[in-house]
Amino acid sequence: MMIQDAAALLIHEHWQAGQTMAALPAPLRPRSRAQAYAIQAGLERFSAAPVYGWKIAATSLAGQRHIGVDGPLAGRIFAERVVAEGDTVPFTPNHMAVAEAEFAFRLGADLPPRGAPYDVAACLDAVASLHPAIEIPDSRYRDFATAGALQLIADLACGHYFVLGAAATADWRAIDLAAHPVVATVSDGPPRHGIGANVLGDPRVALAWLVNEVSALGITLRAGQVITTGTCVTPMPISAHDGVRADFGVLGAITIRFGA
Repeated sequence: MMIQDAAALLIHEHWQAGQTMAALPAPLRPRSRAQAYAIQAGLERFSAAPVYGWKIAATSLAGQRHIGVDGPLAGRIFAERVVAEGDTVPFTPNHMAVAEAEFAFRLGADLPPRGAPYDVAACLDAVASLHPAIEIPDSRYRDFATAGALQLIADLACGHYFVLGAAATADWRAIDLAAHPVVATVSDGPPRHGIGANVLGDPRVALAWLVNEVSALGITLRAGQVITTGTCVTPMPISAHDGVRADFGVLGAITIRFGA
């Protein structure tokens, strides 16, 4: 078994069992970003469906502080971990225990790898719809804030559960997403306020970052896949039975509830 396959198997086993580890064993630990993404790619073989989409971790300063990195990371979203809005999101086991309100884009056209970087306009041309979304990240490392970017990339950039809201019916292309406000609440707690600018300065810029990160790996982003751009509010602590609502104003709202 190749090193990256062994590392992917170990991460998968811990994820399925709801267990954490201190770190990948030294012989299995990625030494470069390319090796980290190769381990992550190895997790695809445990999914029965094509990759549902991609997430970006640490696009905000709050998100970067939360996991102890200084820049964004890309991770796959697997179909088995996508929960329909209105269904109950499993809560346990959940080591991170936070929810994140995010702008998500569904692609309407493929974006294949290419030599020249994609600019924001080219990425938006491939987008079919914009959605409010809630991501529930988690980590297979006990101390995820010190695991480091490479191990976190290998670990799906802290991927866990994802919920996609209905497509925005407003003309979102005419809206300044960087200035667009988002208000999120957990159960009866106080509102948390954010704006699109908390996501790499603009969710559209974050979209282009993900497209180019994946393009550099030689991967084609497919029509129908969803790209979620990272939390625009401070990660919100959650507990079992909590309800979470993220209100994106004219772009829609999304509400989820956690199980026991």
